[in-house]
Amino acid sequence: MKTLCIAPCGDRKIWKKNPNVGPTKARYVYTGHYAGKCIEYAGKFYPSSWCILSAKYGFLFPDDIVPEPYNVTFKKKKTNPITVDELSIQVGEKGLDKYDKIIVLGGQDYSNVIKELFCGKDIYKPLYGLRMGPSIGKLNDAIKRGVPL
Repeated sequence: MKTLCIAPCGDRKIWKKNPNVGPTKARYVYTGHYAGKCIEYAGKFYPSSWCILSAKYGFLFPDDIVPEPYNVTFKKKKTNPITVDELSIQVGEKGLDKYDKIIVLGGQDYSNVIKELFCGKDIYKPLYGLRMGPSIGKLNDAIKRGVPL
């Protein structure tokens, strides 16, 4: 069974600390504690089969380049997040449809989008329903013990 792990993007990005850094690989863009921990977890347990779901750019592989700062969220439609139709096209173009099991590390907004995109796939949401603190605790524990959620 092929597994894909999807980490969330985050509000805090590298340009907040270093405005002149320029275009940056996706794995380094999201510097918030929660997004950073999800990215660390995904990279550790699924080193060749993980991506980030960006509300602006859609599915980003770790080495995809994010050109500049942005402030888009699935929670606020007025920020003009990427649509499910656009994401559905990316699923095929990026070969994400070849995975049988999808692990979603984001919260409800991310889980709902993923559920719609990967109908018929085994979707696992190990952090669903948890607040940020307990989610980070679970991720830290898994990373420390070397055992995936």
